[in-house]
Amino acid sequence: MKKQLIICALGATMVASCADEFNTNNYAVDRPAKTAEYAYLNDYQPLKQYVSNPDFKLGVGTTVSDYLKKELVYALTNSNFNETVAGNAMKMASCVNADNGSMDFSTVTEYVNTATEAGLSVYGHTLAWHAQQPVKWLNSLLKDKELDIDPEAKIETLINTMDYGTMPDGPFPHYPMGCEPPIINGALHFVPTGNWSQFFIFPGGQNPLTEGDYLCRLYMASDKEAGGVQLTIQNGWGGDADNKTAAIPLEAGDQVYELQFPGVVGGNYDCILKPQTADATLDVKKIEFYKLESPAVEVEQEVNFYTYENKPDGPFPHYPMGCEPPIVSGALHFVPTGAWSQFFCVPGGNNQLDEGDYVFYVDLAASKEASGVQLTVQNGWGGDAQNFTAAIPVEAGRHTYALKFPGLTGSPSKNYDCILKPQTADAVLDFYSLRVCKIEKLNSIPLTPEEKKDTLTWAMERWIAGMMEACEGKVKAWDVVNEAISGGNPDGEGVYALQHGSEDNTTDFFWQDYLDDYGYVQTAVRLARQYGPEDIKLFINDYNLESDWDQNNKLRSLIAWIKRWESDGVTKIDGIGSQMHISCYADTKTQESKKAAIVNMLKLMAESGKLCRISELDMGYVDANGNSVATADMTEEQHKQMAELYNFVVKSYLEIIPANQQWGICQWCATDAPTDSGWRGGEPVGLWDLNYYRKHTYAGFADGLAGE
Repeated sequence: MKKQLIICALGATMVASCADEFNTNNYAVDRPAKTAEYAYLNDYQPLKQYVSNPDFKLGVGTTVSDYLKKELVYALTNSNFNETVAGNAMKMASCVNADNGSMDFSTVTEYVNTATEAGLSVYGHTLAWHAQQPVKWLNSLLKDKELDIDPEAKIETLINTMDYGTMPDGPFPHYPMGCEPPIINGALHFVPTGNWSQFFIFPGGQNPLTEGDYLCRLYMASDKEAGGVQLTIQNGWGGDADNKTAAIPLEAGDQVYELQFPGVVGGNYDCILKPQTADATLDVKKIEFYKLESPAVEVEQEVNFYTYENKPDGPFPHYPMGCEPPIVSGALHFVPTGAWSQFFCVPGGNNQLDEGDYVFYVDLAASKEASGVQLTVQNGWGGDAQNFTAAIPVEAGRHTYALKFPGLTGSPSKNYDCILKPQTADAVLDFYSLRVCKIEKLNSIPLTPEEKKDTLTWAMERWIAGMMEACEGKVKAWDVVNEAISGGNPDGEGVYALQHGSEDNTTDFFWQDYLDDYGYVQTAVRLARQYGPEDIKLFINDYNLESDWDQNNKLRSLIAWIKRWESDGVTKIDGIGSQMHISCYADTKTQESKKAAIVNMLKLMAESGKLCRISELDMGYVDANGNSVATADMTEEQHKQMAELYNFVVKSYLEIIPANQQWGICQWCATDAPTDSGWRGGEPVGLWDLNYYRKHTYAGFADGLAGE
């Protein structure tokens, strides 16, 4: 049995069995010797001929680069389907450069125009998703913002000094390297010998440097100008040593030479002066190392806020210290007794602080001006406790007092009790709250959550507006949000949480982490409607909606989230897409459970009132032992079981979903997956085999469309 495979002809009529291929060029490929088993497939028409609902979209996942060749994939798609979905070409990572954010929609425009000219509709996949994003560029938008400082300016901090002016005259004080200049009149005195020379001027054990950029000031005198003199610093010996050398432009007389050593990696750095063969007499007087850092400003970052304004009236809530002011009208209310008094205002368990400098903002009201009032912070009791006290200049009325506490060590514990000490003050005091800010010296500062939200809203708008412009209004339907539901962490109503990022996941970008669970979807929907065609339809697409292990709770959760997103009265979501990457099971009990969950999924989708779409249908096979079966190992009986399941899925969709809610079904894989495929590699996922011959699954799918 031989059929003609399409190679390059365009515009010819289509024939039935081998991919409904162009009947040209007589390029023959032998069908496997299964004439009797497969001859019946010749009687089938192209798939779209079996669609009776004029609004039903029969789609296929398409590799755009193959489609645009206008060869076999183009012919297969156009003859069998009325809708095409780009596998990857319309995702953000395919259109937005991860290095600089530049956008290129040329492939999208060519694909959309080619498909629509061929009479197909294009379904957009996808606008907002966490995977296949230009992660590097999106993260760069969220980097710390630079503070208003001169980036070229550098602050010099003196780190280490070797001063020979403080040393008595005597022999060379360091490890000899064949050259041993003595100390004379407060300087290492080098007299040239005519040989190549070098010697220590600062041993590494006395010159530890941390990572960074350094300036070395070398105070040295010379009896003449000379070339070839160098200073080397290194943190060890051998191939792993960090070794840096700077030339010294030697002049006659006393000079101060400034030598730059950028990119020091850290360690104990020997300093070696290398006169080499210079014939100048040198006197090394002093050497200084300065660390160079960009200027910084002090920025207060809130680390704790403790308030009584959200607490009900009641007795003193903390450990008593002989004074127990109750909570009255949102404050600890202290009435003087005439005795010396103190009380906890914030317990250490609620005030955990790391090492650093802090400012405490005390919100306090007083009946009159009072002296002697103090705030003590301490991280324990006894001899090891770190204890700081600051006076509060109490005035009448309610005021916020800023008290600085530098040098907190965070030890022996990080729990800093805060103790208000009215002592013998006779004013009535109301302690409302304490705000603790850490003082950071920074040259940049993190964006606030609101700034991140604004920035990413801009990025999403830029992306969606650009995509809609590239599609020229020809793409009428989109997965506006893809795979939002986590499938776990149910709330009190049993609704699964949305997916979110984690420290372990550096390859995805979760917009909802910054736009929040509502704004993420509502913003994407708003922008799609703002920039898309007036008749655009927007779907939420997800996987495992047909799952039997949780009784379709992921779908129930998605439906609940849609109601939440639409609760603002503005957001409108038109449809639900169920991916349905399923398997056919040899185990009868397992298969019946899966089929029951598929039916339940379709009923729930219908009850939602939304448009219903099977968005990425494909199928593998699982044997009785629970193992996936490779295409090469499939039996005829197993292929036929898969055909029956395709028939069941398609028929069930058409029977359960009302006609006015039927968007359609998209077969995700036209052919079986090659063994090196990144998606279900080597599995029998297609309606055609890899040689583009129809399989039994083709018949099952076609019969399902025909209701047979």
